[in-house]
Amino acid sequence: MKASLIWTGLGFTLLAVAHYMGLFVAPKEAMMGDVGRILYVHVPTAWVALVTYLVAFVLAIRSLWQGKVSTDAYLEATLEVGVLLNVLLTIQGSIWAKPTWNVWWTWDPRLTTTAIMVLSFVGVLLLRNAITNPQRRATITATGAIVAFVNVPIVYMSVRWWRSLHQTQSSPETVSQTMHLPLRMAAFGMLFLMIGFILARGKIALRKLEAESAAPDLPDLNTVKPLDV
Repeated sequence: MKASLIWTGLGFTLLAVAHYMGLFVAPKEAMMGDVGRILYVHVPTAWVALVTYLVAFVLAIRSLWQGKVSTDAYLEATLEVGVLLNVLLTIQGSIWAKPTWNVWWTWDPRLTTTAIMVLSFVGVLLLRNAITNPQRRATITATGAIVAFVNVPIVYMSVRWWRSLHQTQSSPETVSQTMHLPLRMAAFGMLFLMIGFILARGKIALRKLEAESAAPDLPDLNTVKPLDV
């Protein structure tokens, strides 16, 4: 738990400094003005959300390969943190879209695939909570996470594959140098926060799974014969 607190504290510190710089130090965005300052929040959230799903994908493969309870626990934690970031980036994107596109939501390829992405991973978590058998639950969770991950690269490439209102991916060459430091600090802050959240939530999930495996098996009521009186 100490490690998770360190990562979380470091993440919050970097985010606080980065967002202060984004709000009060960095100049206005050339085309969007002050509205563009939300990019210091939205872009790092999007980056780290996709990275979190990538970590979940790797853990899912490892869970199927090794079948360890600890891997299953941290897969559950990673999926939950990924969904949290996914929801945040969707809300942030809508806040940015209203003054920019004059709509809160439009079925743009990037927005549509992002909505599918969050619904897919939420579905994996809902399915996991509906299964009581530990081995079957771990297998279904890992398989579902792998299937849901198929959409992640589609989300990333959607602005290049289809005509989209959403801008294409930025790079150091396409972003003003005044934006580099706060963007990078916010990205690392969000990354460290993600690590801290996964470590904390993973330990909780692991304790729950270990307690579940240590509990005595209850008899199946359908097979218990009534006592003769």
